[in-house]
Amino acid sequence: MPSEKSARAALKKAKYNRHAKSAANTVVAATRRTIAAGDQEQIVSAVRRAASALDRAANSGTIHKNNASRRKSRLARSLLAAGQ
Repeated sequence: MPSEKSARAALKKAKYNRHAKSAANTVVAATRRTIAAGDQEQIVSAVRRAASALDRAANSGTIHKNNASRRKSRLARSLLAAGQ
């Protein structure tokens, strides 16, 4: 059983991580919707925003750096597929 202090710290960290992860997921979801819509100029800027949000989440330790890299790679492949 964790001590009260470490339990409080864990709750605080979870709240911070939840915010950062939610922000990244929101941007990625919006990017996927933009890709489905098909406007090429908006897709490029949306993918850049999503990559930035994923990098911020990875740098803060909210998600693993490989998780961010994998998700950015998938968005980039979607970007290329939308361009054809």
